[in-house]
Amino acid sequence: MKRKLRIALVAHDNRKVDIIDWVIYNSDFLSHHSFVCTGTTGSLVKEALASKGVHPDIQIMTSGPLGGDAEIAAMVVRKEIDLAVFLIDDLNAQPHEADIMMLLRQCRVHNIPIACNRYSADLMITSNLWDDDEYIPMNPHYERFDREKHEANIKKYM
Repeated sequence: MKRKLRIALVAHDNRKVDIIDWVIYNSDFLSHHSFVCTGTTGSLVKEALASKGVHPDIQIMTSGPLGGDAEIAAMVVRKEIDLAVFLIDDLNAQPHEADIMMLLRQCRVHNIPIACNRYSADLMITSNLWDDDEYIPMNPHYERFDREKHEANIKKYM
């Protein structure tokens, strides 16, 4: 990949083993990119990559429950994040659920790819679209559906 990505990595406590395993498995690819992580996740990612001889730029924010998710959401809004990997513990309640939802929402609203499981993360980092200069992600359209306009758009592509 020619393009250097800024990747956000977040993992709840019960998913930290998964994020570390994913980082180690993908260390060759990840060595070419920079990261922003929530507190403990960032420290673990840094240690895991170092064990593979990889020392990328890693910015460590505060812990998720103390505002780290919100800090990363703000970076998403400012277009400072290219991709987010957020391994969420869906089996246990989180005290900072509102921040989690905010980060997920901001990624959707600002059209930032977000992977919430390892398989989708692997698919996203291996996409050829990252280096396709002709590919321009379509911005989300938040407007009422208009059938006539929709049909006219379809005819444009025929």
